[in-house]
Amino acid sequence: MRSPSVFSLLLLAPCLAIAQSSTASSVAAQFTVPASADDGVTLLPNVADPTAPNAQVKCPGYTASKVSTSSIGLAAHLTLAGAACNVYGTDVHDLDLKVEYQTSSRLHVNIRPSHITSQNQSWYLLSTDYVPAGSQGTGSMTTSDLTFSWANTPDTGFGFNVTRNSTGDVLFSTTGTKLVFENQFIELVTHQQENYNLYGLGEVIHGLRLGNNLTRTIYAADVGDPIDSNLYGSHPFYLQTKYFEVGSDNSTTLVMEQLDTTEATSNYTSSTHGVYFRNAHGMEVLLGANNVTWRTLGGSIDLYFFSGPTQRDVTHQYLNVIGMPMLQNYWGFGFHQCRWGYQNWSVTEDVVDNYARFGIPLETIWNDIDYMFQYRDFDNDPVRFNYSDGKAFLQRLHSRGQHYVPIIDSAIYVPDPTNASDAYQPFNDGNATNSFLLNPDGSLYIGEVWPGYTVFPDWFQASAKAWWKNQMVTWHQKLPVDGAWIDMSEVSSFCVGSCGTGNLTLNPVHPPFKLPGEPGNVIYDYPEGFNLINATEAASASSASQAQATPTTTATATSSATSSSSTTSYLRSTPTAGQRNINYPPYVINHVQGNHDLAVHAVSPNATHHNGIQEYDVHNLFGHQILQATYAALLAAIPNKRPFVIGRSTFPGSGTVAGHWGGDNASKFYYMYFSIPQALSFSLFGIPMFGVDTCGFNGNSDEELCNRWMQLSAFFPFYRNHNVLSANSQEAYVWGSVIDATKIAMDVRFQLLPYLYTLFYYAHTQGDTVMRALAWEFPNDPSLANADRQFFLGPSILVTPVLTQGAITVDGVFPGLVEGTDTYYDWYNKSPVAVPSRKNTTIDAPLGHIPVFIRGSSILATQQMAMTTRDARNTSWSIIVATGVDGTASGSLYLDDGESLVPKATKMVSLSSSTSQNGTLSLKVSVSGSYTSLDLALANVTFLGVQSPPSSGAAVTINGRAVANATYNAASKVLSVTGLDNALGGKAWGGNWTLTV
Repeated sequence: MRSPSVFSLLLLAPCLAIAQSSTASSVAAQFTVPASADDGVTLLPNVADPTAPNAQVKCPGYTASKVSTSSIGLAAHLTLAGAACNVYGTDVHDLDLKVEYQTSSRLHVNIRPSHITSQNQSWYLLSTDYVPAGSQGTGSMTTSDLTFSWANTPDTGFGFNVTRNSTGDVLFSTTGTKLVFENQFIELVTHQQENYNLYGLGEVIHGLRLGNNLTRTIYAADVGDPIDSNLYGSHPFYLQTKYFEVGSDNSTTLVMEQLDTTEATSNYTSSTHGVYFRNAHGMEVLLGANNVTWRTLGGSIDLYFFSGPTQRDVTHQYLNVIGMPMLQNYWGFGFHQCRWGYQNWSVTEDVVDNYARFGIPLETIWNDIDYMFQYRDFDNDPVRFNYSDGKAFLQRLHSRGQHYVPIIDSAIYVPDPTNASDAYQPFNDGNATNSFLLNPDGSLYIGEVWPGYTVFPDWFQASAKAWWKNQMVTWHQKLPVDGAWIDMSEVSSFCVGSCGTGNLTLNPVHPPFKLPGEPGNVIYDYPEGFNLINATEAASASSASQAQATPTTTATATSSATSSSSTTSYLRSTPTAGQRNINYPPYVINHVQGNHDLAVHAVSPNATHHNGIQEYDVHNLFGHQILQATYAALLAAIPNKRPFVIGRSTFPGSGTVAGHWGGDNASKFYYMYFSIPQALSFSLFGIPMFGVDTCGFNGNSDEELCNRWMQLSAFFPFYRNHNVLSANSQEAYVWGSVIDATKIAMDVRFQLLPYLYTLFYYAHTQGDTVMRALAWEFPNDPSLANADRQFFLGPSILVTPVLTQGAITVDGVFPGLVEGTDTYYDWYNKSPVAVPSRKNTTIDAPLGHIPVFIRGSSILATQQMAMTTRDARNTSWSIIVATGVDGTASGSLYLDDGESLVPKATKMVSLSSSTSQNGTLSLKVSVSGSYTSLDLALANVTFLGVQSPPSSGAAVTINGRAVANATYNAASKVLSVTGLDNALGGKAWGGNWTLTV
């Protein structure tokens, strides 16, 4: 076993050896960090290790005693029930249990070592200074819908159940299993029924429903979007839905199998609850056939249970703990364009001009790391992206209502101390204020990222947040950016350990890998399916690329590949009593990076904060904290305006300050599919401002994929096209059919922007979701439990995209249509969707058409497409009334200035419609609030699903005064009321009114 201090020195060896052998005469040559610098030790994950001890067999469990109860909960002492097992750490002999009934729907269970007091924080517990925790509200044992019960059993000791009182359903049960609580390993096993339905536990690329045969690792990692592995964010929360079949006597039976979408679903009901494990340590959740096992590398058991009983209820209850999503800027819902490879201001502006030339709306242009001076934060390249030209460019953007967002990375360059010309003020300022992470010996922890050897902000230091704010304000004065895109925030480092220590005279250094486009690293990734439509060309290209890509054999390569052993040797660390092995914990999580070493491609676990906390305990918080710091910094730079922040690494509560994009995906159809369950999962995590790199980031996209993807992403809250350096261009104007498809989808999106903004208002004020799974809108239909190829945007818009190459139709369901509870209308022609003969039906979807439907009982207030959201907000209003099966419909509209942190004035519009027995249609509009800037003209009202025409000669009246006539289309069942521009004094929302026809 290596101690942390020795470990930090050993990690320097790969770089030091190379550095010392490099020639001093080649001053101009940039040193390339060797690839071996990012090699960790080879570890075997516990879940893959057949020799790994089973803690449930080896450990004794705990016994509860000294139980005291009160009206708001209970407390107890837990004592180790036998000899310590010390299987993956040192057993904690005494634990404290505290149970709180915080609200009628929320229960908090906390188990922590007894020796921890406010004066003795030798054990890391997640502070409320960084992540909110639910506080005691009005809950009590007598009013709660949840009950905590416990028992000591002879074989396994202390266990507990959480039961929902209203149904008697046991939501969480550890009885009959052992609690394991060690200084580097905590295990909690809970029972489940067969084929249980869990959602969440991210960040991961996976179908929406998790299934029951996988291990979900939760550990922030900078990795290019692998399937089923831990990714950028950490969200230890799940939502669980149970379905019950209702008998003729109203008795219920738990559904134990998955139903497909052909089965009738009128005799089912459901209940949903949520579980949040508030812990920032590396974690695994093992989803077995009949149990779920939580394992974490430290901290405490800090569980929150939410009784639901619907998804909407659970999400509200969860967000009441972690915080409601921020209300985004209206302009943030426009279309964004970016790529890695816009070489200068001129190229960047050409992209903006091209969008205008082809008549495609563009809201925001972004720059990747190209704009930086040698990849350094807050420092533009003085030639290619100089401040004077940049400021003039941004002025032109802003005058047209457009915006600019740059990338900002999470590491800070350390200048060569022997080269005065290499000065870098942001580092000097941060270093002077103790704003950076340290090694265990108190020296600066120096890793390596894009600019070279770098340091990393210590977000537990108030001085670091102040330093970051000052850098942002100073930079914004030079270049008035409109937001920030935070990358590399897991936090990423391209070498293991403090590899820059002693090597700073080599700075700036090149990463230990070739960048896309550099000699020997050309993208040979032909678009997916290229061979299907270009068979001859594909064969020729494949042969050529294979010849070019064949590596040259070198002595080094041969040497590194040669091995006298055909077996893999794994490092296995064993616990030492009373100590923690920070860098190689005895329990090895199934981490995606390298050989599962936690230090690979990341800041090492032994990096130390100024307050003594080690990165081991808080690794998963870095991305969350930099988002909080950036939000505060932008607010200082642009006072009173909502900061626009998009980040990569997130944690519970990140949605209060930022949105998220899905990271480095690939230009493949299956990544387009996975974008839907990704987005739906982040809806559950309280981060509704979600989107992915449209058309794909890595590799080369093609016309068909980009055609389909530009249309799909038009219905995601965050809508951005972005791809990698040296890949083919994939802006929406590159292909003719993509131009047309994009405009079609954008036209729908722009009409729905007032609706989307209203959805975000409800997300911000009460925790509603924006993108919604079909199962959430139709909770009593078990056939929808796994449906993630369609989605609802809010309650009213159903999107059914094509997700497979070459398809011209798509299979989908219209929930409730066959059952007769719901109706739908085609967005494009407004006609009712015919009831299909079977639930899963085939929908025509030729290339360039994305099927979109309005759900009955909805009222939508819409505006028209323009080149920017600013101009779109100045167009006239229209109202679409989509009549439900009972002849009624309703909707709402939230209005404000779209950017103020605290708007001076707002307006809420409520809309309702009904059909009288004699066929008279009425639309009632109720207005409250004083915001007036969007009180524009009402152009038309369109009623859908009108079964018969109005009486001959019937006039349209508003508040009893005739204003227009109506036109009825018998084929589409559409009643159109036009010519309303001068009605209502030209102000649609100037006051209450009723329209009848």
